[in-house]
Amino acid sequence: MGKISKGTKCSVNGCDEDAVRSIDIGKVKEAGLDAEGAKRAYLCKAHYKDYKKGSKKSSQIERWRHSG
Repeated sequence: MGKISKGTKCSVNGCDEDAVRSIDIGKVKEAGLDAEGAKRAYLCKAHYKDYKKGSKKSSQIERWRHSG
């Protein structure tokens, strides 16, 4: 049983929603979200969507780097 299923709140400052995803804190900060935590950031549905939008460019570059 993980932390999300136990009812962990979103790690983004000012948000009090329940978390749905757990992501490395470094990647979350690179995407431009103001999150706090030691190793993992717990994101609610809305902030996970913002994370995906913010990390789209870097994930595309990673895919190009590893292809071919």
